Amino acid sequence: AETLKVLDTRKENDLIVHFTDKLPQATDQVFKASINTQRRQNIKNNHSATHLLHAALRQVLGSHVQQKGSLVAPELLRFDFSHFAKMTPEEIRQVEDIVNQRVRMNIALQEQRNVPIEQAKEQGAMALFGEKYGDFVRVITFDKDYSVELCGGTHVPATGHIGYFKIVSEGSVAAGVRRIEALTATAANNHAQEQEDTVQQLKELLKNPKDLLKAVSGLMEERNQMGKSLEKLHQEQAARIKESLIGQAQQKNGVNAVITKVELPDADSLKKLSFELRQQLAPLYMVLAANINGKPQVAIMLSDDLVEKHQLNAGQMVRQLAKHIQGGGGGQAFFATAGGKNAQGLDAVVQAATQDFEALFTS
Repeated sequence: AETLKVLDTRKENDLIVHFTDKLPQATDQVFKASINTQRRQNIKNNHSATHLLHAALRQVLGSHVQQKGSLVAPELLRFDFSHFAKMTPEEIRQVEDIVNQRVRMNIALQEQRNVPIEQAKEQGAMALFGEKYGDFVRVITFDKDYSVELCGGTHVPATGHIGYFKIVSEGSVAAGVRRIEALTATAANNHAQEQEDTVQQLKELLKNPKDLLKAVSGLMEERNQMGKSLEKLHQEQAARIKESLIGQAQQKNGVNAVITKVELPDADSLKKLSFELRQQLAPLYMVLAANINGKPQVAIMLSDDLVEKHQLNAGQMVRQLAKHIQGGGGGQAFFATAGGKNAQGLDAVVQAATQDFEALFTS
């Protein structure tokens, strides 16, 4: 038997046209149409949930809320709507609670076909964004005092089939347009179970504290204190290195030269050290070949008078030296940095920078 996959269906000239992945071998044979029932059920759940969501949003945020687009997929639903601000956690929770209340009420679907468009409007039916309507429409109602919309899609026979509704994200997609993504039924239940599993794993990692939030807050505070202590140690280490470099500085033709290899905790320390040396050792010609946690970096700092008098450019210089550490970089004429891959090349950086300095300042 031949099987064709239906990719889409559209209504053309009052006929339902099926778009398939390929043409049948014989067009005069009898075809039997069947659907993936679980997939269709998931779509029904998500589609009906968008109607409940739309009504809940208008109830919580205001009557200015209008649908601006939607996606109803088997896995999730996406709903775009007009609103001027980010929804608060409280508003999101309110919307969820309202929708789930309607789900638990198991409101029966009321479907009206071939309703004159004016009559539908008198019933308070809301038209959906981007849809074109004829003189006669289909009206979908889940409680005439809650949700009445013009719609041609597939829906659950009663809201209880949705099972459970959960918003998983809310954000902006355009000026004045927000987007909600949500899950229903099995997908929503799976999401809840995943969240529960995560909480359980956290409890086990923290030795099952009675108050998980308090335990995590304690860890964050401890981490902050450790970070401050580490920063203080880094500052003390950098200060010691600075004093050592000042003592090692060599003078040649009135220029202080600091060209050496150093061990530093982070890139910020390298930058801070460079500017502090610039203040204390003018006129300065500095090249630091730094090993930062096993990663090589090069920093060049030049006093302004050296840049002007000798037409030096730290950005150009650092690009040449960075070749020794298989890297690249750049910067300003007086200060530039480069990073690389080969920490073994830092000695070559010092050697090359020393030769450049001697060639420039040895008369």
